[in-house]
Amino acid sequence: MNLDQLWQTSLAEIELQISRTNFLTWLKNSRLIEKKESGEISIGLASNFAKEWVQNKYQKIIFEVLKSHDDSIKKIDFIVVNQKENLSPKNSLPVDGQQLEFLEFKIDAETGLHPRYTLDSFVVGSSNELAYAAALAIIKNVGKKYNPFFIYGGTGLGKTHLIQAIGNEIKKSYKNKIAVKYVHSEKFVNEVVSAIRNKRMEDIKKKYRDIDVLIIDDIQFIGGKERSEEEFFHTFNALYENNKQIIVSSDRSPAAIPTLHERLRSRFEGGMAADIVYPDFEMRLAIIKTKLQETQNSLSEEICQTIASKVQRNIREIEGILNKIIFYQKVKNVELNTKAVEEIIDNVIRQSTKKINPSQIIKTTADFFEISPEDIINHSRRKGVIEPRQIVVFLLREMLGMSYPDIGEKLGKRDHTTAIHSYGKIAREINKNHSLNQKILLIKELINELA
Repeated sequence: MNLDQLWQTSLAEIELQISRTNFLTWLKNSRLIEKKESGEISIGLASNFAKEWVQNKYQKIIFEVLKSHDDSIKKIDFIVVNQKENLSPKNSLPVDGQQLEFLEFKIDAETGLHPRYTLDSFVVGSSNELAYAAALAIIKNVGKKYNPFFIYGGTGLGKTHLIQAIGNEIKKSYKNKIAVKYVHSEKFVNEVVSAIRNKRMEDIKKKYRDIDVLIIDDIQFIGGKERSEEEFFHTFNALYENNKQIIVSSDRSPAAIPTLHERLRSRFEGGMAADIVYPDFEMRLAIIKTKLQETQNSLSEEICQTIASKVQRNIREIEGILNKIIFYQKVKNVELNTKAVEEIIDNVIRQSTKKINPSQIIKTTADFFEISPEDIINHSRRKGVIEPRQIVVFLLREMLGMSYPDIGEKLGKRDHTTAIHSYGKIAREINKNHSLNQKILLIKELINELA
């Protein structure tokens, strides 16, 4: 297995252990440059600031993940690599057996679109069918239907895939006669800051207003950044008044972005808003089979169902765990059964939750339901507190593996039988009550973002 394959497999796991924003900012464009005979690995990063940040924050995580795939690795070193330099690995790691296959894709420099994101590879189900239907309508009537188009939902549910797929499909359908531009909101902010510093704001105006389709990802990060928000507002108006298509994604609805200026929020609410929720079992199973087909790999039906049953957070987690399982099966030449797969999944989940403590679970759940942590801990029986408290019990048990007596002690010195009852109630309801399941998955996502 060469270094690029090792790094891509490792990144899929690392992404599960840190926040999406931090992953995109610091590690998305990193490369594994070289492995020396001494076992030292060199990782290339884009700047000295990135090097310092990753070294201080994520060195241990990166080393542990790499070590789990290649126990000959003794040390990791971070180096700054000019983006124009060739980042191809200088060495490869020989392994017995068949190598994992990774398709090479390059981001389109002009549009910012990634060719891997297509409508054909987007799995459609009950969780995203409205957003998908709106996307098809936009492709047929660019700038005339559902403008602006606002997609929102939790982390890793396919928002970026869908909005980029719309851009790629427009490019293909109209044979590049329609100018498309995709940008992450953090990049947009950085460009505005740079333009202000260098007195080149006219460049920003030209870049983003002389196009037909503007796609902005994770718009929530623009909230509170006044100059960037101001520039985007005027860009929005210029495009909208000329019937140009605007597509935006966020992790929450426009009304739920507290730092967003009211005039921009009203613009978003004036168009079409569609949410993408967490996939059900059938859709998770379909995603797994689609990913296997894309990578030309295969797993038994029983193993596929095991993954779909145990991995519920989001599509990104499914992909990360699937990569790990394929790695074990093909690279380490290990024949997997359902028990082995369950152990792999449990280990990945444990790694992603090891920084979480009970207080974080209690506070995040309380914040979600707009109550105080004290409400959950105290012995109040009012209606709005019972469900959050039962969910906390369930999460303390599921995420941290706490014993029932410890849970009871943590929640106001309650008897352990109360904890058993609460856990059992949520465990019975979670697969029958879609609303409850969505609440718990979203709370888990928020907890993991804080870890």
